[in-house]
Amino acid sequence: MGLRTDFIWMDGTLTPWDQANVHVLTHGLHYGYAVFEGIRAYECVDGSSAVFRLKEHVDRLFGSAKILGLTIPFTPGQVTDACVETLVANKMRAGYIRPLVYVGSGSMGVNPADNPIRVAIAVWPWGAYLGAEALEKGISIRTSSYTRFHVNSMMSKAKSAGNYVNSVLAKTEALADGYDEAMMLDASGYVAEGSGENIYIVKNGVIKTPPLTTVLAGITRDSVIALAKEMGYEVVEQFFTRDEVYVADEAFFTGTAAELTPIRALDRRVIGEGHAGPVAKALQKAFFKVVKGENPKYAGWLHRYSL
Repeated sequence: MGLRTDFIWMDGTLTPWDQANVHVLTHGLHYGYAVFEGIRAYECVDGSSAVFRLKEHVDRLFGSAKILGLTIPFTPGQVTDACVETLVANKMRAGYIRPLVYVGSGSMGVNPADNPIRVAIAVWPWGAYLGAEALEKGISIRTSSYTRFHVNSMMSKAKSAGNYVNSVLAKTEALADGYDEAMMLDASGYVAEGSGENIYIVKNGVIKTPPLTTVLAGITRDSVIALAKEMGYEVVEQFFTRDEVYVADEAFFTGTAAELTPIRALDRRVIGEGHAGPVAKALQKAFFKVVKGENPKYAGWLHRYSL
């Protein structure tokens, strides 16, 4: 995956890649006091380009900042325009967008004091996060030995950088043990999510996903739930256990990076037929029609732009 592009937007200015640097004593680097978003732009079937649910992502970025007590020195409209400006400057018809709000350098210590709040936006090409074959064949995952946060130990509704140490531990453990991804349990032992994805199971035609009690409100999650209900599926937001995943007919992840990725096995137990099932395939098809601009009903989810 080649990350290098021509420009990164930093504090209102398009900055050449090699000059987009921060000081080693940047507060956010030491304490993880930062919030970010992961957003995708897609090339549509008519040759145009569109960012998927850009408004909702920017709104969540500002919500995450509010939860952490960070005041972003730009308006939501300015950040929205900057995301598109960065795509256009890098001549990207499709790709991944990473806005980052972080506490800059100044005083050190846990208290960020009056350090400046900095904003950066990077874009880069990114295909299927878990591999192109994963969208069809599914992935193998393990139950992580690391627990997702209790709701009052970390702010689970903020997409904050520090929260992702928990995810990194879970992901690297899973990869080291030969799996593709981790499934994390909450503090009560119920299934929470993947290291960076929302999770679902299907049993007897009913789709079940954990409620938002301890997990981030995924924008792809919201989109897939809306599509599933429109297609006539019953969707239940309810706690479930790891052994319910073992005996499910299907299981899958969703997320901006993961899109909709089936799960073929958990803890070496094959789930269903061991590949993408009919519900996952139907939802994948519906989701990709939306992001590619083929479903006019959801045209409002697409922020169009041109190079």
